[in-house]
Amino acid sequence: MSRVAIVTDSASDLPPDVAAPAGIVVVPLVVSFGADSFRPGVSLSTDEFWARMTAPDAPFPTTAAAAPGDFLGVFQKAFDEGAEAVVCVNVSGSLSGTLKAAEVAAGMLPDREIHVVDSRTASMGVGMLAQIAAELAAEGVSGAEIARVLEARKADVDLFVALDTLEYLKRGGRISGARAAIGTMLSIKPIITVIDGVVENADRVRSRAKARERVLELLTSKPLERASLLHTTNADVEEFRERFLERSGLDASRVQVMLVGPSVGPHLGPGCVGAVVMYRH
Repeated sequence: MSRVAIVTDSASDLPPDVAAPAGIVVVPLVVSFGADSFRPGVSLSTDEFWARMTAPDAPFPTTAAAAPGDFLGVFQKAFDEGAEAVVCVNVSGSLSGTLKAAEVAAGMLPDREIHVVDSRTASMGVGMLAQIAAELAAEGVSGAEIARVLEARKADVDLFVALDTLEYLKRGGRISGARAAIGTMLSIKPIITVIDGVVENADRVRSRAKARERVLELLTSKPLERASLLHTTNADVEEFRERFLERSGLDASRVQVMLVGPSVGPHLGPGCVGAVVMYRH
């Protein structure tokens, strides 16, 4: 293994078949449907989550942060297997207590080199930074230098997603009921972003087609280095991908397509499409 272990959490939306080959360990948050609790990527796959999420009369899912003990076990295992350092990049500390859990776990191993990085974003914004960390670790870059690069590059990450409704953000406590009601009343298709770690409104348009067009404009406003297209069970994601490739000028090998997972999906709901992009540094 690399001498620097890379760790993230499941709010990164990195699926096991992408994370594992890259050497990235994903610590799961907790997702609950009523009394039933699951660990994304362990006891609940992304496909299983969306089947439950969209089932008739399904209870609304809730999410909870990972515990310090979850990170502690992963950190200790990495050192037991020969790692000299750990770099752990997490979902924004303003959106989840998961970052704090990682920091507490790091504090339990004071004699070990552990760098906990607040991505100040969510979903594949976190995942993309973890992937960059893994690429650097594979090249033999030190843990301290990887953490420094991530701190510098997180300002180059942007996220824009067109939602079908504000209802799920309201239920998840991310926006007020009044804001959601106004959006529904006006048939608004909101476009969200994450600014300095907090979910913000980027724009509001009146139709699904206009929302997708506006997202493409926002995503391709600057020269791009790489991108991860995001969707929540969206049938037209391939059409969106083709349009994105035309507009962005990126090679297809630099563009991933990711189904949003159980840790972020409850806040977005089905029918969303968007992307995380990294601007050229």
